[in-house]
Amino acid sequence: MDKKYICYCILLFSVITLSSCTFRSKQTANLELLSEIEHAFVDIAEQSKPAIVGVLARNESKDLFKQGSGFFFKKDGHILTNNHNIVDADQLRIKLLDGKLLDAKLIGGDIITDIAVLKVSRKEEFPTLPLADSDKVKVGQFAIAIGNPFELDYTVTTGVVSGKSRLILGGMRVVRHQNFIQTDTWIHTGSSGGPLLNIYGEVIGINALIQKSENTPAPVRAGAGFAIPSNLVRSIGKELIANGKIIHGYLGISMREILNGILVTKVRSDTPAFHGGLQQYDIIVEYNGKKVHKTPDFQMLVAQSQVGKQSIIKVLRHGKERTLKVVIGEMPREMAGLPVEDNSISWKMLGLSVRKLEKKDFQRYTYLTEKDRGVIVESVLENAPGFKARIPRGALIYAINGKPVSDVQTLEALLQVQQDSLELLIDIKSNYGEEKLTVKLEKISP
Repeated sequence: MDKKYICYCILLFSVITLSSCTFRSKQTANLELLSEIEHAFVDIAEQSKPAIVGVLARNESKDLFKQGSGFFFKKDGHILTNNHNIVDADQLRIKLLDGKLLDAKLIGGDIITDIAVLKVSRKEEFPTLPLADSDKVKVGQFAIAIGNPFELDYTVTTGVVSGKSRLILGGMRVVRHQNFIQTDTWIHTGSSGGPLLNIYGEVIGINALIQKSENTPAPVRAGAGFAIPSNLVRSIGKELIANGKIIHGYLGISMREILNGILVTKVRSDTPAFHGGLQQYDIIVEYNGKKVHKTPDFQMLVAQSQVGKQSIIKVLRHGKERTLKVVIGEMPREMAGLPVEDNSISWKMLGLSVRKLEKKDFQRYTYLTEKDRGVIVESVLENAPGFKARIPRGALIYAINGKPVSDVQTLEALLQVQQDSLELLIDIKSNYGEEKLTVKLEKISP
């Protein structure tokens, strides 16, 4: 009996000792794993910070001062940030990791995608952050945000990707990009424009906005964060560097989502949709070979289309599929939420807002050549003389009453001497070819 008891005690002691060793071994392994993850986050922060900047935007006449974040994506000093960080600013500076301030130049901004590109210069190259392929981002993967919330420079927060293709800007009358990456990584005012990184230190998105619950106290902006996917950032950034602005495509319809596609609820007269044969109650099911289900996705497909280029749209009409060929026009400034000029002679006489012809227009408008000269129509006031004469948005005006128009100043001067005329003969070039249009003049309300 004593021998059995002794054996039992030895066995019990052995099991306890072995269990204790196993526990300590597992604990050590877990701590080592956590330590590796911790070091990974620390390394990413240390490696990324030199390429991240504070963005300082000021307009003293408007008593405006805003702070945001951005990052270098080209060694020559090109910086990506949010457009809302710099809009209305006439002075731009960036703050480097070492605290040094540099004057920045706005290369271009796009209100629809909320992306802007700045440029600074120095002799040495700048450190950069690589852009990842955002199509490969997976829900649940780690995410790291670095920015300047509350003027707390280079704040690092971590979390995961909570969702993709988020549509959160509902009820807007203007077109906005809607395909956000959602993250629970803490983002706050001042963080916008900064990078959302993966564990390799690559940018998967630009932090753009926060959505908080209604009962969150006003000073607190914690909630779901949303980032603009890096693939869109890459393409918009490249075009802004090349052209200084983004010219977005336009159809001219009102719509809403239904079960099997996008229902056309209204077709505006004298628009690309009208001329292309779209009708009220058509159900759009495909755009240039891509199936469409969500209104924001469809709006962005159209917005990213080349002006003057033919798009193939498949619709269901009375239950039968039809294929339409629609030449895309230029989006009106008011649809993008941009102000429309109202002080020029061309606006007051014709209801036309115009701008100079630029090199980028030869690439964006398929009907233009490098030999063309004139001015581009940016906006057309409804029911004004230019509208009634069917001068389309995006048209090139190259002559008035037979006299060449080389730039905006020439156009204004020619109109100035014709203010008492009853009509004008205007030569234009557009999607519909070259035309001579007679414009009946009337007084435009200031």
